[in-house]
Amino acid sequence: MDESPFKGRTGFTRLINALRYSISGFDSAFRHEEAFRQEALLAVVLIPIALFLDVGGLAKALLVSSVIAVLIVELLNSAVEAAVDRISLENHRLAKRAKDIGSAAVFLSLVNVAVVWGLVLGG
Repeated sequence: MDESPFKGRTGFTRLINALRYSISGFDSAFRHEEAFRQEALLAVVLIPIALFLDVGGLAKALLVSSVIAVLIVELLNSAVEAAVDRISLENHRLAKRAKDIGSAAVFLSLVNVAVVWGLVLGG
């Protein structure tokens, strides 16, 4: 028995569907999540700067990947928040815990950007 009725496509069809779902996810995050929009703006500014800095390839990779990690963590945090809100909008200690832990993950990813950029630019 399949675990989900949405699982079952294979091959190229699955890849096309996955791409459509991903684009829909980006669109949804951009339309509904202010934090994602702010972090995307940060990425639009920092990634080109990283690519033009006079540092080695590994340093550029670290700079860019630290910024992309923020977007990934924010998307996951937004997904957790949406799932928690779908279950119930009432205040509950476990819902608060889930949302706070997601927020902490985003915070750590932002700290990581600051540390990586500081180390690379500070020599």
